[in-house]
Amino acid sequence: MTDDLGGTGQPVRWDTLTWPESGALASETNAVIIPVGAIEQHGPHLPLNVDSVICEEVALGVSALTGVPVVPTLNYGVSGSHGDFAGTLALRPETLIAVVEDVIDSLHASGIRQFILLNGHIWNSGSLDVSAEKLRVRHRDSRVRSIAYVTMYPGPEVNGRVMFGRGLMHANFFETSVMLHLRPSLVRMDRATSHVDVDSFWDYRMDQVSDTGVWGRDVAEASAAHGRSEFERCVLTTARAISAAVREPWPSSAHRPTL
Repeated sequence: MTDDLGGTGQPVRWDTLTWPESGALASETNAVIIPVGAIEQHGPHLPLNVDSVICEEVALGVSALTGVPVVPTLNYGVSGSHGDFAGTLALRPETLIAVVEDVIDSLHASGIRQFILLNGHIWNSGSLDVSAEKLRVRHRDSRVRSIAYVTMYPGPEVNGRVMFGRGLMHANFFETSVMLHLRPSLVRMDRATSHVDVDSFWDYRMDQVSDTGVWGRDVAEASAAHGRSEFERCVLTTARAISAAVREPWPSSAHRPTL
């Protein structure tokens, strides 16, 4: 990671600042990253906090490269579709929308005008898109975008050993590898299991399609080396995008063609 994207190499954590420091930073940087994760089952071999851990670590890595501050991760997500698996703590979509609105309203009051919602759990996407739309209307002087930490490179490049299932890629080769890199002590590879993914028009509750909570092949082949490669690509591609985004000119009359 050699790009000069504006950071110091150390992440900027919003919650460790004093109030004068946060006000000064808002005036200087005018942007913030809001990681949104989940606490939900991830098969018999991964902890419940996978989505929050990966999303937060990507956000901190991006902050270190760009200097854009990171607020504390919103750890609860829209996870009800996991169904009857134990351990999951789920918000209703409407609840997540309200929480994101309140957080951004607070940050706006502190002077922030650019908001990157960094999503670590695909079933949060609908709520985050609704939040972004509502906030664009409410705060006309602001910019809001919701992205996943893998958004900035093509989906087929995500090596998850999953061919089908859209939102069901879960506790798979990709997530297991990244967790072996980030939190190896929390991974129980002796309990790892795979699931043959199948094509489907519909999206289902996880407990309707998997009896283990896993969706994806070759989980036992996951490795920390592969996880490090995937993680570093997530950080760098996202950092490049955010570094450019916070400097992007706002729309102006100069964009209109002359008659």
